[in-house]
Amino acid sequence: MFIFDLTNPLTLLLVVLATALLIFLGQEIKRSSVAIIPLIAFLALLIIHVVQVSTLTEEFANLASTIYKCIAIDFLFVLVTFFCYLWVDDLEAKKNNIKSIDNSLDWFWKEI
Repeated sequence: MFIFDLTNPLTLLLVVLATALLIFLGQEIKRSSVAIIPLIAFLALLIIHVVQVSTLTEEFANLASTIYKCIAIDFLFVLVTFFCYLWVDDLEAKKNNIKSIDNSLDWFWKEI
């Protein structure tokens, strides 16, 4: 059974670097469509890991703890990338003088 193992430190480092680069690129060109790529990828990984743990057979029962850790890491990345997406969307809205998708975090962005 293949698992995209995010508990491996090297894999985790590469995923963090790729995510940070995509968020930075979205922030530099002020396009929220670039910042949503890692969010969609982590949501897909979360779905894949949940399906894998729900269809786990007895012969792969030793992988359950690894998959649960991967699910927790997926949730963390979804949370972080969602806030990054909202931030880049706010930057894009200010650049184009349009209304942002969600203005409920304006107090937070003013503090940063």
